[in-house]
Amino acid sequence: QVQLVESGGGLVQAGGSLRLSCAASGRTFSSSAMGWFRQAPGKEREFAAAISWSGGSRYYADSVKGRFTISRDNAKNTVYLQMNSLKPEDTAVYYCAAAARRTISDHPDDFRSWGQGTQVTVSS
Repeated sequence: QVQLVESGGGLVQAGGSLRLSCAASGRTFSSSAMGWFRQAPGKEREFAAAISWSGGSRYYADSVKGRFTISRDNAKNTVYLQMNSLKPEDTAVYYCAAAARRTISDHPDDFRSWGQGTQVTVSS
């Protein structure tokens, strides 16, 4: 089982940037695809980005494509989400998740471990 702790959230103005980090513990991190999901108030949790176990494949939701970049450093057991050109509609709690597979997925059921989340608030 992988344990995940997110950091890097905060308050930023529209057009600004934030970099989220997710530190993982456990031996299976380097063999797990990883993902970022988000949940805005009153809405269901939605997929944002995913990366394969090696980092060779990445996939993004249309709503963040071209603005967000997911990456990972297996030597540091950490996955990142660089968020640029932030919009007020990006405001949400962002969750890091570890998949029970090596290949990328955008379906929450494929992810077995979840972090506690970090709040991102974008002001207009």
